Amino acid sequence: MQPKTPKLLEDIRDAAAFVRQTVRGCTIDDYRRDRPLRQAIAPNLEIIGEAVDRLARLDPDTAARISKYRQIIAFRHV
Repeated sequence: MQPKTPKLLEDIRDAAAFVRQTVRGCTIDDYRRDRPLRQAIAPNLEIIGEAVDRLARLDPDTAARISKYRQIIAFRHV
């Protein structure tokens, strides 16, 4: 494991936990209607995608253990 790997994994975990907590109980329609909610979630999805991308370049073996990691990286451009 590369020295920066734990920090990247922590960034991913923290951003994912925030997203999960924030959207708990929300429907997709709630998300579409609520601009502040979208603005809170979007940067965290970008953080996850960027951290996974860095992890894939730095420590590909660890990144490969994240299911659909390439899709996560690509999603930050959606």
